[in-house]
Amino acid sequence: MQNDKLNRLAFKAGFFYIVGQMFIRGLTFLITPILTRLLTQAQYGQIRVYESWLLIMEPVMSLCLWRSVDRAKYDSGVDYEAYVSSVHTLSYFSIAGFFILALIFKSPFQAFTSMNDIMFYIAFLYVFGYTSILFLQRREKQMMRYRTSLLVTTLTIVPATLLSLVMIWLGRNMGLTERLVDLRVLGFYIPQIIGGLAVAILIWVQGRKFISKTNWISAVRYSIPLIPEALSIQIMNQSDKIMIQFLIGNEYTGIFSLGTTISYIIWVLEDSVWNAFLPWMYEKISRDEADEIEAPWLVLMHGFGLISWFITAAAPELVMILGSSKYHATIYLIAPMVTGTLFRFYSYIYTAVQNYNRKTQYVAAGTVGAMLVNIVLNYICILRFGYMAAAYTTAFSYFLLLLLQGILEKKLPAHG
Repeated sequence: MQNDKLNRLAFKAGFFYIVGQMFIRGLTFLITPILTRLLTQAQYGQIRVYESWLLIMEPVMSLCLWRSVDRAKYDSGVDYEAYVSSVHTLSYFSIAGFFILALIFKSPFQAFTSMNDIMFYIAFLYVFGYTSILFLQRREKQMMRYRTSLLVTTLTIVPATLLSLVMIWLGRNMGLTERLVDLRVLGFYIPQIIGGLAVAILIWVQGRKFISKTNWISAVRYSIPLIPEALSIQIMNQSDKIMIQFLIGNEYTGIFSLGTTISYIIWVLEDSVWNAFLPWMYEKISRDEADEIEAPWLVLMHGFGLISWFITAAAPELVMILGSSKYHATIYLIAPMVTGTLFRFYSYIYTAVQNYNRKTQYVAAGTVGAMLVNIVLNYICILRFGYMAAAYTTAFSYFLLLLLQGILEKKLPAHG
């Protein structure tokens, strides 16, 4: 009866989580045909590279402390909401410290990231807000609840998406064609910043604990080894676009970015399903029922393999819908990009087991190794074979990541 209750709760929470994530993240695809037609290829490339920098900045500046929320639920004697509240405070102290450091070195930082003043200040405010949302999402996911997380995400992403499109459209009509990237940044991120700061207040009110030395030490010990892992994953995801921008130019970055948007279709579904699957998986491990995990995981693996094949087969149609004929070259990027995404999904099961066993250094070792290979191959192959080579080097790097994580997972004590 306990198993049935857990399975029903996990299924209900997981189902609504997946539906909500598909709707919210699906907005990316709905607006892509509009963005690619309102903006030049170079401007579209700039926007995607800026997004890449934000995804790299967040895990470093927040110290990945929100990752500890997954495991803390299973630690004895922990007041869960108080833990989330206090560790959330520590993440804000960390981000503030990085912001002060960036202000001191503002000019070289902006030159390296190609950010103007608007992008610079919005980036740090966004890291504050987005970190709070991550804490809330992790907490609600582990509690197998979905309403609050879904409501918060909807109330931030939907207005942000609509406002950014309106501002770009108005900017074009007013002749501000050179400022369209800034208008997109302001319209898209300000609603998310406001929503994130509101969530921060909610977390503190509910947890009623701002400082806890015990919780801080536990969170830092768990999360610090995950910073290289999170950073490596984001570098693997984003470095190809950044390196194409530096080595070749914004126009080709725009073409490559559309390919990543299409591969994002399956990544969104994979990530949503995985985040719904993980709390149930951890519950099963905590109850010594890990043998029940294998069968559903195999179904997910084979299912996403088939979906990947269908997306690859539909690549020409997807490129025409999302990007028009000027992005025709993107068709040849879809197969390696989708394949790399699939390899990454397969590696999740290994990293999850390592994280549960607090072997976060294993996770970091595998991802850092794969990331270093990816950067070297990107640099060599982009210069020698052109920007399309980055799709193949990233797919190979994710395959390497899968192998490394599998080997490291075998070293856990549970495997003897």
